[in-house]
Parts: sequence; structure tokens; C-alpha cells
Amino acid sequence: MSPAVRLPERLLRELGRTEGGDEALTLLVRDQHTRRLVLLRALLDAAAAAPAAVCPPGLLDRLHRDWALLEAAERADRTAVRTVLLYPLAGPWAQRCLRGLTAAGPVPELRADLDHFSALAAAAAIRAGLPFTGALRAHDGLLVLPALGALRTRPGQPVPVDVALADGRLTLRQEYAEPVVVRTGDGGARSDDPRWLPVFTLPPLRPGAVPVPLDDLDPYRTAGSGTERHALSAVTALDDSERKAWARSWSGVEPLLRIGGPHRVAEATALLHCIVPLSPPPGSTPTGEGAAHCSGTRREAFGAVLSSQPATAAFFASTLVHELQHTKLAALGALTPLHHEDTAARHFAPWRPDPRPFDGLFQGAYSHLALADYWQRFARGAQRLAHRDLAWAEHARCREQVGAVLPVLAGSGALTPEGRVVVNEMIAVYQRLGESPPPPGHLARAAAYVRTARVIWRQRNGT
Repeated sequence: MSPAVRLPERLLRELGRTEGGDEALTLLVRDQHTRRLVLLRALLDAAAAAPAAVCPPGLLDRLHRDWALLEAAERADRTAVRTVLLYPLAGPWAQRCLRGLTAAGPVPELRADLDHFSALAAAAAIRAGLPFTGALRAHDGLLVLPALGALRTRPGQPVPVDVALADGRLTLRQEYAEPVVVRTGDGGARSDDPRWLPVFTLPPLRPGAVPVPLDDLDPYRTAGSGTERHALSAVTALDDSERKAWARSWSGVEPLLRIGGPHRVAEATALLHCIVPLSPPPGSTPTGEGAAHCSGTRREAFGAVLSSQPATAAFFASTLVHELQHTKLAALGALTPLHHEDTAARHFAPWRPDPRPFDGLFQGAYSHLALADYWQRFARGAQRLAHRDLAWAEHARCREQVGAVLPVLAGSGALTPEGRVVVNEMIAVYQRLGESPPPPGHLARAAAYVRTARVIWRQRNGT
């Protein structure tokens, strides 16, 4: 992996303010992409080094053929292939494969995971427009071609599927079934056959950007993520009406992100490359501003946001502001360490009922600081009283939550020099936000909220 990099202090200050211009974001993205490519190469090396009981010779030969197809596709269209290799959900898959290949003994799911490598290589060749033929295997009733779509197959045991791409037409053949023909081009894959399920995409946030997949097909979208531990609901498959509802909310996101400043649109354009839809949290109402909501990110899935459907475009925008700070700070911490604290979960965080490790506290404070800034800007620009009151309430709660944990961050002796710069900038933003306070009632309610959260936390955790 890349060695620690010393970032210019001006870029650290930008990121510490929960902002970040093109140069800073490009550094983060480039480093994450380099790590992904190194991980993929490590996967191939691990397969070659694995004992035959883990990776038999025939399977290793197939992996080498898949790698050769990737290389040929990259020669044909490097950008198209990188779109597939750097797809956020390829990260969890690659890490899972690497764990399986380096395990002490055989891992039952490894064969299915390595079958996905063949699908990844095929998807890259399709994107690049490189004619090829190959043999893939579908699992659990689906053959998924990452970021393109999936073929419905017979459920149950793995199903062999022969694939061929020629003249922009992808032909998928399984035994005892009529072939499925998919039209490819312009980064998409469409068919009139209902057995083909294309990945649904949301329009680009701004001209010149790329569409954002709303991926409810990829088998690795939450695999190994421990969503239950993080209070996230399960993944869901969307029907047509649900996709339209997501698209309606999405259509209002860009102007609302812009309310938070041009950097909010810039970071979403640079960092967001996939949304994984989650089902509504248990017991929540299906729609309306009072609907419960959950969202999250995965460090190994750089560029993905997992989210249940936000109730409004404003909450969709704030979800992206929140979650992309996690993406940004995690990428910054991978590029240059921000602290050397241990991983013990012992800290109070007003946004969680359980004790948090220092890094989790850092992450939460950073994302809530960005939310406090976003909602303050929203409140100051809102025309309708109801919208203004809601925004002030969200701002006050987030700022009060950040204020409860900033002393812990600032008082740490384990911050690196880079981490100290980031925390100092966070403190400066927190103080700046206090120069335009919300109406007193919102402040009082937010303070009471945090006090109550602390009391409950102490009762629950015995400290």
C-alpha cells in the first residue's frame, strides 16, 4: 500500500473545515484508486501462492485467463475498465476473496467469490467494447455483471452461463433456456427480455459528471459489513415505483446541496459513485418528513453510500453531506494517519447509544460538524418558516453534539501533527457557527437533548 503522505497544510486545513477543493479531493481519490488496484493484484498473487486445497490448478488457470481478459480490455479502453475495477462494491468483494485465499483452511464461499472475478472481467470487456467469449457461473439465481446488470437464472445450485460479446450485442446462454440478448454501449446494458435486470442509474449531479448507480443487484453490497451492528436495515430490491421515488428525490438534491456551498456539490461529484438502497428501518413510517431513516458507508467500498430512501430531497442532500464526510475522513486517514489512539470503545457520543472508539468519535464529530454547517446555511436561506425551523433544529442538535465531544478530540495526546491541524480547524468551524446562533428555543432543546443522551448513556454503560 502507499506509504504515508505529507499533505500540504493548506489542504489539511481545507479538509479540516469539512471542505476540500479539487486538489485535495483528487489526492484522496487517486490514493484510494491506487489502493484498489494494488488489492486486485494482491488477490492474484495470493491465488498463485495458495495451496491446491484452497485454489486448485484449474481455478488458478481460470483466474489467469480472467486477468488476461482484463489486460486486453484495458488496452482497448482504459477508462471503461477502470470504471469497473474501481466500482465501489468491487472493494468488499476483493477483500473477501483475499481473506479466503489466505485463510488457514478452505473457505466454502471462496469458489463463488472467485466466480465473481470472471464476471468482473467480463463486465470490463463489455464496457470496453472488446469482443470476447467466456463461461460464467450464476449463484443464488443471479449472474451479476458489476455496475451493468444481472441475468435471472434458475435458483438453487450454481448455473453455468456462456457469454459472448460481438457488435455491441451481449448474448447470455444457459442450458434449457432461450438466450438473452443485451444491447451494450454508452456504459449501459439494456434488453427487452425481462430476465435481464439493468442497474438503475440516477442522472449526473451536474453537467459533465457521470450517472450514479442505484445498485440493488450487486451481491457484495453489504456482504461482511455488519449492518446490524451499525443500526442499518437490510438491503432491498426495488420495484419500478420505488426507483421512480428515488429519482424524484434525487432530482432536487443538487440545488439543495448547493445551499451548503459549492464544495458540497464538488465533493458529491468527486466521491459518490454508487448508492446502495436499504429497506426502511423496522417500525418506521414509509413516507413523510417523520419517516425514520438510516445510512452508512464502508471503508472498503470507497465511493458508496448505503441509505434507506430519504423522506425528502433536503434529507437526501443532508444524508450525502453526512456520509461523504465519513468517506472523506477515512480516505484522509488512510493517506496520512491522524492519530495513534487505541481501538477501545469507551467514549460517549451523543449520536450513538454505545461507547465509541476514538476513531469513531473523530468520524462522528467530523460528519456532524459538516451537518451543523449545512443546516445553518439552509436555515439562513429558507423562505418558508416550517423549513427554517426544521433546519435550525437540525443545526442546533448537530452543533451541540459536536460541542460535547470536541474537548475529547482536542485533549488527545495521540493526535499526529496532521490530526492536530484537522482538529484545530474543526474547532474554528464550530466557533464560527456559534456566531450566528439559532433562535433560543432551538438551543435550549438541543442542549437538553445532549444532556439526556449523556444520562441515558451513563445508565446503560455504567460510567
